Amino acid sequence: MSHVFPRHCHASLPTAVAGDGCYLIDSNGKRYFDASGGAAVSCLGHSNAPVREAIKAQIDALAFAHTGFFTSDPAEQLADLLVANAPEGIDRVYFVSGGSEAVEAAIKLARQYYLEIGQPERRNLIARRQSYHGNTLGALAAGGNAWRRQQFDPLLIGVSHIAPCYEYAERGAEESLADYGQRVANELEEEIQHLGPETVMAFVAEPVVGATLGAVPAVEGYYARIREVCDQYGVLLILDEVMCGMGRTGHLFACDGEGVRPDIITIAKGLGAGYQPVGAMLCSSAIYDAIAKGSGFFQHGHTYIGHPTATAAGLAVVKQLLDPAMMPRVRELGSLVETALHSTLGQHAHVGDIRGRGLFWGVELVEDRETKAPFDPGRGLAGKIKKTAVAEGLICYPMPGTRDGRVGDHVLLAPPFIMSDEDPQLIADRLATAINIALS
Repeated sequence: MSHVFPRHCHASLPTAVAGDGCYLIDSNGKRYFDASGGAAVSCLGHSNAPVREAIKAQIDALAFAHTGFFTSDPAEQLADLLVANAPEGIDRVYFVSGGSEAVEAAIKLARQYYLEIGQPERRNLIARRQSYHGNTLGALAAGGNAWRRQQFDPLLIGVSHIAPCYEYAERGAEESLADYGQRVANELEEEIQHLGPETVMAFVAEPVVGATLGAVPAVEGYYARIREVCDQYGVLLILDEVMCGMGRTGHLFACDGEGVRPDIITIAKGLGAGYQPVGAMLCSSAIYDAIAKGSGFFQHGHTYIGHPTATAAGLAVVKQLLDPAMMPRVRELGSLVETALHSTLGQHAHVGDIRGRGLFWGVELVEDRETKAPFDPGRGLAGKIKKTAVAEGLICYPMPGTRDGRVGDHVLLAPPFIMSDEDPQLIADRLATAINIALS
């Protein structure tokens, strides 16, 4: 009997014993193509030699030193590298151990920033419905997925939620893409006015929405308008790139694909590529300087922030992501994935939408393509697809509750950047088989 507390008490899982490139291998020798990188984590696959060697070398030199006493070379070097390639204005990096921690740090920094500059009344955070920002209480409150929040609602801080930019399901029949994007972006201004402009500290959003919507990018012009509204009312723009950042969408930072400048960015997952638990919160020089010239102390922290071994892994990963050939290759492979999905599933009677960017793709399942009506959640379609895909040797990321946290199903794909030109069709074929079996 296992004494591990698993994610699901009634699941019987295979035991992973090895990784080989794009594949995970279980104790029976079965190979699974990891088409979701776990949860958009393993961007460099499962046997990357430079990252493994960097970890070994760092452990041999220094495994851990608490940041209350020391800094370390890998943390300093990784921060320098990230800032050198970050959007305009980003100047400081606060290392953590994962995405939820990064979002918690961002929310707390936004609050402290306004205290430092003498605007203590700014306390309200605005986010979007069907967003996901993590599972710690502050990050969960920011998230807009009703199912994930429901049982913990009494413990959550109050966060306002506006509409996502989800044109497949929410754009009006007679509404142009441009008009739709401006309409939902303007909801931010309306909510700021409703709460009182002097009380709003930040707006947080995923540039490409991951787990809870299934790789949904915003329509053109949406983020330009969001930035205008934030500037107009003195509100910080926090972009959560935990899932969509670090090359996943074909840019090191996903916001580069939108041409938008954030005040704070959160990253994780692909930053360590699964080789070490590491994340980061990056902020502008203006925010950092307010702390440095004020109290001089960010009232936050965890034991493992800036962990030398974790940041050594991150440094080795980011160096590979910055190879001049890497991002063009991600975009090239992304086009192959798009083509394979459309050719294999584009005319499927129950595939409503195929969307994404780079190597971040979502397939939304519907009962009726014409009306876009989702399946009855009682069918448990997403769970069935996950089970059948695993049987087919495919790791993907099906999720229920796409529309409102209760109804709707999608499959998220986030395959490794190292796959071959033939692998996108393998993914599409195995996914199509899994969907058909689950629907039968």
